[in-house]
Amino acid sequence: MSLNPRIDNWGDRRIWIIGASSGIGAALARGLQSKGARLALSARREDALQAIASAGDRVLPLDVTDTGQISQAQQQLLDDWGQIDLVIYTAGTYQPMRSWELDIPHIDEAMQIHLGGVYRLLSRILPDYLARGSGGICLVASVAGYTGLPKAIAYGPFKAALINLAEILYADLSPRGIGVYLVNPGFVETRLTAQNDFRMPALISADEAARAIIRGLEKGCFEIAFPLRFTWWLKRFSRLPEGLRMRLLTRVARP
Repeated sequence: MSLNPRIDNWGDRRIWIIGASSGIGAALARGLQSKGARLALSARREDALQAIASAGDRVLPLDVTDTGQISQAQQQLLDDWGQIDLVIYTAGTYQPMRSWELDIPHIDEAMQIHLGGVYRLLSRILPDYLARGSGGICLVASVAGYTGLPKAIAYGPFKAALINLAEILYADLSPRGIGVYLVNPGFVETRLTAQNDFRMPALISADEAARAIIRGLEKGCFEIAFPLRFTWWLKRFSRLPEGLRMRLLTRVARP
């Protein structure tokens, strides 16, 4: 179902990918380059961005925990492009962690990257979007936000917050002509998931994930969840009666 405007032609789209230095963000850059989109690539590692950028791409290194850097990058793009059509926020971090292993410095950093960075970005791009009645924001969350999962104490809660935030944004902004897209991947093969010491069901490559996201954007979907053979079951698991769901989670979480 198309809840957002469909994207039929990428050639005239000015797209800012934040978190483009590796994983899904880098794969999205490659996929959108092949479709002729005008790209701006941001992340903390400039060398990695330069390796991914093609001719004509803008490379704008930034730290999403710094509002000033986000503001400066946005202004550079407005000066160069005139407007930004879509921002894709893929920045993230991950460290497997159980409840008795709390690492507060990492949790603080993860909160600022996964969630705080989105709010900083919104504070900068929404005034322009609202003034012209167009634009789009795509937030990459995770199916780990559907329900509590083992080892995701420093990851899942922030992704759940992003899911909630995307729904609020859609309700507020869609009537004003602004697209809001929510991406909920399952397990994707990246340097972050390489830390996992458990079997990851339905694991897919970053390039497969990027293709699924691009298809969802083209169709105007609100939620883009994949791979369906995994996300379908996990979403239904999250809706089981509370007692049954908690018993199953406890069983899965046993060391």
